[in-house]
Amino acid sequence: MDDFDDIRPYRDDEVRPVVERLLDDPALSRALAKFEHPLLFKFIPGWISNKVQAALGEDLAHVQTIHDVQLVIEKYLDKLIESTTDGLTSEGLDQLDADEPYLFISNHRDISMDPALVNYMIYHHGLDTLQIAIGDNLLKRPFLSDLMRLNKSFLVKRSVQGRDLLKASKQLSAYIHHCIKSGENVWIAQREGRAKEGIDKTETAIIKMLHMADRESLLKLTLQESINSLNIVPVSISYEFDPCDRFKAEELHTIETDGKFEKDENSDVRSILTGIVGNKGAVHVAFGEKIVFDDAVTAEGVARHIDEEIIRNYKLHALNYLAMEVLQKDYIDSSSLPELLGLSAAEINNKRKIFRKRLNSMPKKLQPYVVNMYANPVIRKAEIIAQK
Repeated sequence: MDDFDDIRPYRDDEVRPVVERLLDDPALSRALAKFEHPLLFKFIPGWISNKVQAALGEDLAHVQTIHDVQLVIEKYLDKLIESTTDGLTSEGLDQLDADEPYLFISNHRDISMDPALVNYMIYHHGLDTLQIAIGDNLLKRPFLSDLMRLNKSFLVKRSVQGRDLLKASKQLSAYIHHCIKSGENVWIAQREGRAKEGIDKTETAIIKMLHMADRESLLKLTLQESINSLNIVPVSISYEFDPCDRFKAEELHTIETDGKFEKDENSDVRSILTGIVGNKGAVHVAFGEKIVFDDAVTAEGVARHIDEEIIRNYKLHALNYLAMEVLQKDYIDSSSLPELLGLSAAEINNKRKIFRKRLNSMPKKLQPYVVNMYANPVIRKAEIIAQK
């Protein structure tokens, strides 16, 4: 058995059987039907599920390879970007070389859209599509695992403990290095789980994991040598609106009041689908400079460098500043926002009304969490600027 068979994406020869399995899985068609047509699903769940299943069958009838799968996804993604955003912009793509593989490490706000948008941007810039890291804790439903692995996703084993966790970390490290050495681009998030508080911070454990394969190889590479070999590019993704902001606030509030938050089997499916089809406003994807260390570094130093790049390149939207107005009224002179953001005073006022309406649609107990979620990027960027 290949060393990576239990975590790698599906191969071309595995695609059609997996597609047939998905089309025969009533859990997938029911989940899609319930989300896309909630009212019809309430009254005629069987009929609308069958209709969704039939439509899915038509879309996937010709699919035989991973490339075919990604062409279908691209078609849907084009429509989603048009219908759920007020524009997708980017910067830093000109620094990327199509002949060089990269490990893209991004901030993490949305389960599926973060890697999807990075993938979309680099593909349209002429680079190969990504291999995408995704936690197996998100794939409690079998159809989710199949869907993700059809789209070049590999599994991060988060449900293991003790020695099994160490073994899984070594395997993951080896797989990422294998991908880069094979010329494959890779995406991983800077942390386990989304930044629900709006604070983008790289987990040191991820940097240590990346070094494992080289540290224990015959070459015994240093952390500096290992990190440099991976061609790491930090990526900053910023959404004007977070479609899952209320869900995140509910989770944060529950943790603060009850000490923990228990997900049910539908929680991640709901977050994935809401993140995909929900309104995101303006979206910006910024690619930082490839990381190269000239001197010895620590895992903490690497994580800090990635954080600085991500925060420095993060594009602040009007809602971020308007959240700061709510959090700390005198933080910024509101009259300076039109010039700062390149918007008219009327546009700023309109966004202020939209934000207040969004907040008022939520229970009072959740509103502080949402305000902090949108305001924290402003605070973090100010902190990074002050350190320079």
